Amino acid sequence: MEKSESTKVDAVENNKERKGKAPLLGTAAPVVAAATHAKGGAKRGIAIFDLILRIAAFAPALGAAVAMATTEETLPFFTQFFQFEASYDDLPTFTFFVVGMAIVVAYLVLSVPFSIVCIVRPHAVVPRLLLIIFDTVIISLATGAAGSSAAIVYLAHNGNQNANWLAICQQFGDFCERASGAVVAAFVTVVILILLVVLSASALRRH
Repeated sequence: MEKSESTKVDAVENNKERKGKAPLLGTAAPVVAAATHAKGGAKRGIAIFDLILRIAAFAPALGAAVAMATTEETLPFFTQFFQFEASYDDLPTFTFFVVGMAIVVAYLVLSVPFSIVCIVRPHAVVPRLLLIIFDTVIISLATGAAGSSAAIVYLAHNGNQNANWLAICQQFGDFCERASGAVVAAFVTVVILILLVVLSASALRRH
């Protein structure tokens, strides 16, 4: 009798435990699904913001390349046989700037499909990893172009007495103004590209 009674008690306890555990398992699944959905929504939001920043970076990058490529001025008070002229291709640094920013513009256009893939598939790692690698390379190119050109623009505005380099912006005002604007636009592009790298790193960290 004692064995049968203990068997009945164990059976009742097991049934109670199963009934008590079943609701816990049932409520855990929606919680996990909700957390996964929220995580995917955050990643999709980052990807959308990434696409917006790429479009925003395209405008100053293109403006910088076009402004520098069209930077040219001829002083009007000389004859047609003897004129002073300043053009961007007279300086290798400005030529490097135009080529570098043109590459940045092309890259931003080519990176848009990858950014769209990250919106459609927010949990995909490979597109995001490719973007952060190439974004870093493009930041180096844009920073080099903008920094070297900024040094030339500074010399054009202020000159250097120790090296006997004269400031030319008093004579070539339009030339210096367009070149300065192009350099400022390039630095704006660099800042946006840095934000893109930070976003990509944040998205990868959430994995």
